Amino acid sequence: MAQKILLITPPFTQLNTPYPATAYLKGFLNTKNIISHQADLGIEAINKLFSTEGLRLLFEEVANNKAPLSPNSKRIVHLKQEYIKTIDPVMNFLKGQNSTLAHVICDGTYLPEAARFEQLDDLEWAFGTMGIQDKAKHLITLYLEDLSDLIIEAVDPHFGFSRYAERLGRSANSFDALHAELNKPDTYIDRLLLDLLQHKIDTIKPTVVALSVPFPGNLYSALKCGQWLKQYHPAIKLILGGGFANTELRSLSDARVFNYTDFITLDDGEAPLLYLLEHLDGTRPLTALKRTYTLQAAEVVYIDGATEPDCSQPEAGTPDYAGLPLNDYLSVVEVVNPMHRLWSDGRWNKLTLAHGCYWGKCSFCDGSLDYIKRYEPNKASTICDRLEQIITQTGQNGFHFVDEGAPPTLLKELSLEILRRGLTVIWWTNIRFEKSFTADLCRLMQEAGCIAVSGGLEVASDRLLKLINKGVTVEQVTRVADHFTQAGIMVHAYLMYGFPTQTVQETIDALEVVRQLFMHGVVQSGFWHQFALTAHSPVGLHPERFNIEITTKETGAFANNDLQFIDKSGAIHEVFSEGLRKSLFNYMHGICFDYRLDEWFDFKVPRTTLPPNYIEHFLSTQKEKITSPATRVVWLGYQPLMEIYTKKKKGKTTPMARLIFHNKANDLVLNVKESLGAWLCDILPDIMVTPNKKVTLAQLEESFNQHHLGDFSIFMTSHTLKQLRENGLLFL
Repeated sequence: MAQKILLITPPFTQLNTPYPATAYLKGFLNTKNIISHQADLGIEAINKLFSTEGLRLLFEEVANNKAPLSPNSKRIVHLKQEYIKTIDPVMNFLKGQNSTLAHVICDGTYLPEAARFEQLDDLEWAFGTMGIQDKAKHLITLYLEDLSDLIIEAVDPHFGFSRYAERLGRSANSFDALHAELNKPDTYIDRLLLDLLQHKIDTIKPTVVALSVPFPGNLYSALKCGQWLKQYHPAIKLILGGGFANTELRSLSDARVFNYTDFITLDDGEAPLLYLLEHLDGTRPLTALKRTYTLQAAEVVYIDGATEPDCSQPEAGTPDYAGLPLNDYLSVVEVVNPMHRLWSDGRWNKLTLAHGCYWGKCSFCDGSLDYIKRYEPNKASTICDRLEQIITQTGQNGFHFVDEGAPPTLLKELSLEILRRGLTVIWWTNIRFEKSFTADLCRLMQEAGCIAVSGGLEVASDRLLKLINKGVTVEQVTRVADHFTQAGIMVHAYLMYGFPTQTVQETIDALEVVRQLFMHGVVQSGFWHQFALTAHSPVGLHPERFNIEITTKETGAFANNDLQFIDKSGAIHEVFSEGLRKSLFNYMHGICFDYRLDEWFDFKVPRTTLPPNYIEHFLSTQKEKITSPATRVVWLGYQPLMEIYTKKKKGKTTPMARLIFHNKANDLVLNVKESLGAWLCDILPDIMVTPNKKVTLAQLEESFNQHHLGDFSIFMTSHTLKQLRENGLLFL
């Protein structure tokens, strides 16, 4: 018989938008005419918990537990009627309804307040210029975090809005702790989750349940779902996959895991899932599965006998969000960091431009794994087809392209295709700061709806960037980031400290680079991460090349990815964490640039070796040269109106043309010789986006010469061309 499949994202991932794995798989199954259902139990659990009835039951649970409470939790319990009274209106506000509520939220008389609101005095200056809607979102976020603190203290220590029992899943070399926790009595959050799961099972009656585990923070709840299904619906076959399995479970041998699931798949889920369904239908032998763990004779076995290749990008289909409660996601404002805000505020459809990473060489990255190693881009036309389908289905035109590093060539073609189709799309993505991102390409991306990019500046040291094999320099990052900034695209820099062999001096110099980048407005957002060693990265595979000693000696029976190590250079990198965080927080708000770097640390650090004009020098000397005859010429504007007139000077009469360009924000008027004006009016339609003609710089020069308009090189440096360039003439 045909299987009836339910795809589940267990709690918790994101509040503001669905994690896309189930939508990707559902879209693929659609191409095979396989009907599937999907559920985001995370957002459903949050909405059930934070409701009038949910809070009433929560406070009953707190009272029944009779555990001693902190003064903060006692205050929240004392104000329980205020929380119960306000919870439904504020949740509706976060869903984009009842916007007028912002007025009373912001006047400080509506929401009950506990410990989280104590940080308001410190942050008021940061939020002082926020609009009333954004400020209300932030205040509600604090209100919900107060309730979260109560839940963690009195009901369930594992609770978190975007992660649950993350500590149990992170670096879980042994399955012992998870196994023990799963076999304790169900918590209040467990019971709430399992009630939702039971409703799904009773309504859909699936024969197969596939659980997506992208992060350690939803592993526990996935296994809790599996445990319940094994107990009450043993006939349902369970499949577990996702990013956690792909990175952590590649050497799995603990048979106890299969008390909670029947199969675990690795890497891209489309083909493994399809072949499992075929196997369960009786049309494919067990030995012909793809990248799948299961249990045989009480032993964990790995089966990869399928001879068929993985599903190609065009075959993957369009992500299908049907069945997800798109109107129930919550826009919150957790932190001031402008890029991190995009993660939590607004509904973003997730889409992948290309499978894998086109660079794939960074030594800290898991480049040996399939999701990075196998690079396969989509066509721009295919991506735009999917954009249109998703916009029609969801009613939302915001997209997060979730690539490891979006390829610049594909971004160029995609931007042109978006403009060609006249689509309104708002999008952001992750990039490498490579020289292909010229000022003109950045302008094109902005015109096509790009609002932000994030990319790795990492250690901000040319020596270490070379060791990382990042393929960029600080100079290049500066110039490319400035191109994006000048185009009106926000730039977020991923920053790293503690990379093997990094010295204290290099850490301080990296902080100076960051200070100057923010001071000159080149970067608007950033975040410091301490280097973590993973087993599948070049550093983990070849530690001797990076002068480190791996101290994780044994391969565990469960999760194996994060490795402990000793940096033989002897630097203690952890001590820099707080100083780097504090300085960046201030730099992001445009202050404290005049502080000495040593003021951020409570221990002695060396002075920077970099000059105070280090970044300014890169900015002042950058100049893009357009030399390739194959450079594509694109005009983003419209056809001008042309008026002919005569210019008389010193008895000489010259036929002239006045070209009037009506742009969105202003008009451009060019006064040129009639012959040049006529040529421009003739050539501009050919280089507009809409006709999709690819006109190169060489062809432009040839046409210019055929019309006997003079020296093309002089035209290329003329005031006329400069004005056209400022108003939408791009060289790509």
